[in-house]
Amino acid sequence: VQLQASGGGLVQAGGSLRLSCAASTNIFDTYVMGWFRQAPGKEREGVSCITGSDGSTYYVDSLKGRFTISRDYAKNTVYLQMNSLKPEDTAVYYCALGLNIFNYDYWGQGTLVTVSS
Repeated sequence: VQLQASGGGLVQAGGSLRLSCAASTNIFDTYVMGWFRQAPGKEREGVSCITGSDGSTYYVDSLKGRFTISRDYAKNTVYLQMNSLKPEDTAVYYCALGLNIFNYDYWGQGTLVTVSS
């Protein structure tokens, strides 16, 4: 399985970006897809995930209301809509695939999001 993340870029504070993660095979019915991020000098942290079985979504509390995860079965793609971006959202964002929300076996290459103040 290969995951291709895209959509990062430079945006001003308050702006929006939508990240995409395309999977190489049709795996969404079975797997959980997650988004993680790693800011400079910090550890990687979970952002959000969506289950394949029923589309349940989970978010880290600090990002609820600003970020929205969704998926397109036909395109084997998961999205992360990020609104009201803040400079502290600056990070490399990674998508990942796993069998449950706690363990991920496949990772994308990451896409850089830079939010300027």
